[in-house]
Amino acid sequence: MSLSVIILAAGRGTRMYSSKPKVLHLLAGQPLLAHVIKQIQPLQPSEIFCVVGYGHEEVMAQLGHYPVQWIHQAEQLGTGHAVMQVLPHLNPHHRVLVVYGDVPFITAETLQTLLTTLTTQALALLVASVDDPAGLGRVVRDAQGQMLRIVEERDATETEKQIREINTGVLAASAGVLQHWLPKVTTQNNQHEYYLPDVINLAIAAGDAVAACRALSQDEILGVNTRLQLTQLERLYQKKTADALLLQGVSLTDPARFDLRGVLHAGEDVLIESNVLLEGEVFMGAGTMVGPNTLIRNSRIGKNVVIKANCVIEDAEIADDCVIGPFARIRPKTKLKEGVHIGNFVEVKNTVMGPESKANHLAYLGDASIGQGVNVGAGTITCNYDGINKYQTIIEDGAFIGSNTSLVAPVHIGVNATIGAGSTITKAAPSESLTVARSRQTTVAGWRRPKKEEKI
Repeated sequence: MSLSVIILAAGRGTRMYSSKPKVLHLLAGQPLLAHVIKQIQPLQPSEIFCVVGYGHEEVMAQLGHYPVQWIHQAEQLGTGHAVMQVLPHLNPHHRVLVVYGDVPFITAETLQTLLTTLTTQALALLVASVDDPAGLGRVVRDAQGQMLRIVEERDATETEKQIREINTGVLAASAGVLQHWLPKVTTQNNQHEYYLPDVINLAIAAGDAVAACRALSQDEILGVNTRLQLTQLERLYQKKTADALLLQGVSLTDPARFDLRGVLHAGEDVLIESNVLLEGEVFMGAGTMVGPNTLIRNSRIGKNVVIKANCVIEDAEIADDCVIGPFARIRPKTKLKEGVHIGNFVEVKNTVMGPESKANHLAYLGDASIGQGVNVGAGTITCNYDGINKYQTIIEDGAFIGSNTSLVAPVHIGVNATIGAGSTITKAAPSESLTVARSRQTTVAGWRRPKKEEKI
């Protein structure tokens, strides 16, 4: 039977104290709702409906690239009311899975288990036993262990509040069952809202079979209602990620001070020091070492690369045996070939550097094509921007650029050319030659600096 998924994501999240919709707050660099959608996709649903309310335009703008049908709940009157908004769009022959956009650790495996129970039951509810059930709906059972009803904490008696088995809110049913029971749900509760779990209560009262499927772990049913909870989930996510990388052979000197906000593809014997942040998709070849306090985003790092402390690398390609840093910035569209050295306080942007070339100190190289074996001296900059347009600097193989040189683009430096220190180069510098462009040094004999007059 085909599957339809409903994700409830309409709430503002008032306890977040934020103008941003709750489901757009970030966990590991991705919106909470994105984590849920990604767990849904392996189930191969025929359609995914996402009910949005507060800030719906912002949610749709940020996550509109996902294969989701957006349903606007103009007035938030409870979870049952949210699902009611989807009823007219459901195929009556589909199975339906209802999940929440602020529960990012729910797994496809657990959801598949929940769906499997529908072969013999009319409804299936995901439950869990937790250490602290405060604020959550309780599962009330009879002496034989059969489910009697679901009760929200606000409506529970003191005895029922002692129950540790909770309703996670995640349920599965046939579309026909939902279409039968949802219109019968009322607002006769302390919140005066339409509770989705009342569908379970109505079905049980009518004698329908309801299955209770237990979550595999407490972690996967954790939701986010406050920034404190979001931070706790972030640390839990990062711990799970670090543990997985360690088991795959990546060395982390301090797993508690490592953050991955994306995906890392690592070869053997990769070493990552403390306070390293990886974002997007990052590739690291075997034997690469990343020093502390470094950010790497959407980049390919080759084998045996040494990235020293305090570097920033974004959307770049770094080949084998390069040495980067410390305090280097590698900006987008940079390609460093084998054995390149980029030293402290060097910034490289949209530049290709050939094998064995180096810029070891205090340089800016932007929009440049640099050949093999080039030495760029300290204080060198490519003057690539005139305020409107950007221009290219070409430096051929074997060139030597003296310290404190300004290369005013567009400009071409020939093969094995030498540029004298302190030059401002505005024209092509020929191959195999020394080019110097600086003012003549003058000494004025007998000159004295003015002195301040002494006050009487």
